[in-house]
Amino acid sequence: MHKLLRLARLCLALLVLAAIGQQLALHAANNFSFANFFSYFTVLSNLFASLVLLLSACTPAQQERPWLSLLRYLSAVQMAIVGLVFALLLRHLDVGLMQAWINTVLHYLMPIAVVLDWLLAPAPAPLARKALGKALVLPALYLAYSLLRGQQTGWYPYPFLNPANVGGAAGVALYAAGIALGFVLVGGLLLWAAKGRRPAAPA
Repeated sequence: MHKLLRLARLCLALLVLAAIGQQLALHAANNFSFANFFSYFTVLSNLFASLVLLLSACTPAQQERPWLSLLRYLSAVQMAIVGLVFALLLRHLDVGLMQAWINTVLHYLMPIAVVLDWLLAPAPAPLARKALGKALVLPALYLAYSLLRGQQTGWYPYPFLNPANVGGAAGVALYAAGIALGFVLVGGLLLWAAKGRRPAAPA
């Protein structure tokens, strides 16, 4: 069972890397900005998830260290938000050059798979409550980066981050607050759910 799980993690990691590589090649062929490509939260979160999956695939479950458990938790929270935000705010938008299979992998398959991996193979030891706060650090840094870069370049990775699309800075703040609340709720739920599914300690 554990070997199958590790194999599944490896396959998922390679699949998402192939999807991102193909999408990057499409961008390069059309002279799109590499900086813009790597400014999408979806791309960054999927790359992070692939790294965590690779690390997990190389680590037997009984040898999982707290730092790896934390990375798995952070990845699960981020990918859950990727899936939810896409489904609620972005799925009706034109995804441009993104091929259908790439869109499916990045926005549907990976969010579901990473969350299930966290829930069905919970950390050997419970994470502290401060893990939820850590789950908010990277999204906060990403938001600051996106807004600062957007002010300088006029390009925003998502429509709800562009003040011109949402009625100014107040509209951006409203969307940001809503997504931040989503991070807190999802992060808290995943933390609580994993505690209830921890493997029993050996006798």
